[in-house]
Amino acid sequence: MEIDTARLNDINILVVDDQTDVRKGLQKLISPLGCAVDIAASGEEAIELISQQSYDIVLTDIKMTGISGIDLLNWITKNQSGIDVVMISGFGTIEMAVHCLQNGASHFITKPFDNQEIRKYIQRTGYRILTKRNAIEKNRRYGKYHIIADDSKMKDVMNLVARAAPTNVSILIEGASGTGKELIARAVHGRSLQPDGPFIALNCAAIPNNLIESELFGYKKGAFTGAYSDTKGIFEQVKGGTIFLDEISSMSMSFQSKLLRVLEEKTVRPLGSSKSVSIKFRLICASNKNLMKMVDSGSFREDLLYRIQVVRIGLPSLNDRRESIPALCEYFIQKASRELFDQQDSFVKLSESSLEALSAHQWKGNIRELENTIQRALVICKGDVILPLDLGLSDNDDINEIFEGFPKYDTEKQHVLNTFQKRYVKNALKRTNGNITHAAELCGITRAAFQRIMKKNSMKN
Repeated sequence: MEIDTARLNDINILVVDDQTDVRKGLQKLISPLGCAVDIAASGEEAIELISQQSYDIVLTDIKMTGISGIDLLNWITKNQSGIDVVMISGFGTIEMAVHCLQNGASHFITKPFDNQEIRKYIQRTGYRILTKRNAIEKNRRYGKYHIIADDSKMKDVMNLVARAAPTNVSILIEGASGTGKELIARAVHGRSLQPDGPFIALNCAAIPNNLIESELFGYKKGAFTGAYSDTKGIFEQVKGGTIFLDEISSMSMSFQSKLLRVLEEKTVRPLGSSKSVSIKFRLICASNKNLMKMVDSGSFREDLLYRIQVVRIGLPSLNDRRESIPALCEYFIQKASRELFDQQDSFVKLSESSLEALSAHQWKGNIRELENTIQRALVICKGDVILPLDLGLSDNDDINEIFEGFPKYDTEKQHVLNTFQKRYVKNALKRTNGNITHAAELCGITRAAFQRIMKKNSMKN
């Protein structure tokens, strides 16, 4: 994901390599992105620098005299776990890469490295780090109902919210399940003329039609069996605040007529009463169905639709706003860390391949499904890095569902190895245009060993 390089000015990077040409070459390669790039000639110098100032990303060679890259990784994981560590090696093996990733590394790069690959990694990781900071700051400022709108579609939605909120017009929010309709409704209320007034939500689909009238209009003592005292309905309780009717499409045609009368006259008559009561409210409705199509089919009143949708807000699916997935992931990691583990700030991060998997996944359940996926990953991941097998995505066919039973060590190790081998070999073949001999040389193994890995994982060139 490309981002404005000016935004990377706040990203601090440390390059660690005992070869002068490599560390200075990486510094020259990365600096034009806008990052601040320091260099260190040894693991010892790196630890000294990291102890004195903050870094977001550390790129380190593995094989160095004195403190090795592996030792540096272990030290960072123990003392500065918020840093993304990229391991670089000219003698990389599959087993070494797996070991590094399992012990907290975010990425593994072999020499000779692809300059464009490194630049893209820094851009994507820089975006994620800045997004995480932004999510933490906005959550502290705006609290529970913060809305992330890093994509053009949601920016349009929030612009419409900003224009419609400080009025009393009725609003209809349409969108698939899990797209955040109630969150948008609360955002409208928070920017309304009565932001400190009540916000009362009612899921129309969860209440039988014979009870919804008493919930909304209230009732008098003795109006029906169980009515032991006078009770005000939601329209009276709200007192100038906001009523949010979710899944309004589930209302019966008979009750739609009664609701229309309330909207026209701004009065309600509680069940069992002979007198109407004046009411003041702001109405927001939501539906996961197309109400205009329901009007055409005769299952929703056209005159009621025009009453409730003075302003219509259509919410995009998560598949249509993939640019916001990194920001949403960071927000949900922080949110789940607080709710599940009582941690104010989480140092857990997504690996590069995990973010790619999340960005490519088809989200049938939209944002709600994404949040559940992140919660699951936080519970399952064994370190500070969420790997693809922690996500449990339906299109990630290289892992059995972990919750079905805790796997044995050898089984789990084999899953990790198979996953990495497939990805590693696939990338090697891609970088060598399918030449197996050159791919084997790039990986530092024999052609026969490379072919055995391909055969083992049922891979074809």
